[in-house]
Amino acid sequence: MKKVFIFPPNSLILGDLVERFGHKPLMLNNVIGQKVRTAEIDSPPLNITDEDPKKGLKYAAIEVPSGVRGRMSLIGPLIEEAEAAIIMKNAPIGFGCVGCERTNELTKYLIRRKGIPVLNVEYPKTEEEAKIVVKKIAAFLKELEEGDNGVSE
Repeated sequence: MKKVFIFPPNSLILGDLVERFGHKPLMLNNVIGQKVRTAEIDSPPLNITDEDPKKGLKYAAIEVPSGVRGRMSLIGPLIEEAEAAIIMKNAPIGFGCVGCERTNELTKYLIRRKGIPVLNVEYPKTEEEAKIVVKKIAAFLKELEEGDNGVSE
């Protein structure tokens, strides 16, 4: 079982596919769920601790907008943990948007820099394209089990 970072990092569809094929999806939903259930959060609507902004500085400079640093404090550790990644390109906002293109660019850059196996797939526009995307994801995840360390398009 490999730990697979998905992008967009809150896509339930990608997370479900990764899980169905026997791997652990690394996604924002799980991190946020843990934070909401953690006793150290004093103000649940904020869902932030004093340490979170400091964690974000590891991934984004102080000049970067605070929202990017805040998001990266959650996404960065997931990327560090990842053994592979699936990136869905040109997905519509409802597919799992983070809401900040700067965060998205930084996230994809950190994934590329890490040098892990990555599958890049285009968001499907038809049912036939969707079937092809699922087959590509299945093949990529199967290759991970077999030890192939390539980058797929």
